[in-house]
Amino acid sequence: MTDPDPSTVALELERLRGAVEAGFARVDGALALVVQRSDQTDRRLADLDNRLDAVERRRWPLPSIAAMVGIVGLAVTIWQATAAR
Repeated sequence: MTDPDPSTVALELERLRGAVEAGFARVDGALALVVQRSDQTDRRLADLDNRLDAVERRRWPLPSIAAMVGIVGLAVTIWQATAAR
């Protein structure tokens, strides 16, 4: 077997280096896209959490209001029943 020509080896190494750089650039771009989507997902999750907190804050008085209406209704009924006698 003969030794390869040094210029041929250098040329092939340069081609291999170019292919590796192109591959790294492609992987770097894909990773940047994944990071961007992760950031968007984090923002959307934080927004949904804030919206859920707002809904929960607005909803809590409803059971209390319903209980108050029931108590007032009971009181009015008892008052009317005792006033009619």
